[in-house]
Amino acid sequence: MIAMQLRGFGVVVGLLLLWELSVRSGAVRSESWPAVSTILQALGTGFQAEGWGQVFGSSLRRMAMGFLLAAFAGITLGLLLGASPRLHRIVMPTQEIFRVLPGPALVPPLIFLLGVDDALKVSVIAIAAFFPILLNTIAGVKAADPVHLLVARTFRIPRRRVLLGIQLPSALPYVFAGCRISLGIALIVTVVAEMLAGSEGVGYFIVSMQYAMRAGDMYAAIVLLSAIGYLLNRLFLALERRALWWARGLERQAAHG
Repeated sequence: MIAMQLRGFGVVVGLLLLWELSVRSGAVRSESWPAVSTILQALGTGFQAEGWGQVFGSSLRRMAMGFLLAAFAGITLGLLLGASPRLHRIVMPTQEIFRVLPGPALVPPLIFLLGVDDALKVSVIAIAAFFPILLNTIAGVKAADPVHLLVARTFRIPRRRVLLGIQLPSALPYVFAGCRISLGIALIVTVVAEMLAGSEGVGYFIVSMQYAMRAGDMYAAIVLLSAIGYLLNRLFLALERRALWWARGLERQAAHG
């Protein structure tokens, strides 16, 4: 596993070396294509000046707020719809209509309602991150073992206890999978929203550096954004492994028959 990861990082390093050579050799001559060493220098300068903390801090705060709102609404509504097929059939047309709308397309109409402050950006992030969590939660609730549900019905266990004691635990692997997908979506939509209607944050910074023809700073922000996205994904995977240790044990037991 570690060897495969090292090979993956090796590919990234190889591509960066080719990028550096393309500039140093003169094969590519463009102000919009700086050398990797120039980008790393701009990255280091940003850390020394404490500029990256301000640029990325506001973006990560908005992303976290939107993601947490999406997780709360998606899990809550997903449990209700998954446990009630009739209610799900009623809500499904509305769900499918809004699910296919791209998050950035919601920015212009929401500007009329919310202005261009944080309320707009957090709302767009929450809407975009909501549906993967909702759909995975519904699927997880419906995937509960029918034998367990039949036993609960036989012993007349209250519906609420069935939902929280049987269906929710069986849905947790699905919920975590949906949240991990939504975490990446939340980061992407955060940057796009700041590009379209922002006055601060990494999205606004990238666009500003493009207009100022400061390609080194622009690419430095993109590189750091990629690193943060990778780190967030790894942290979420670690949290998922810790929270779902029992599910991994059941999978190993099933694999060994």
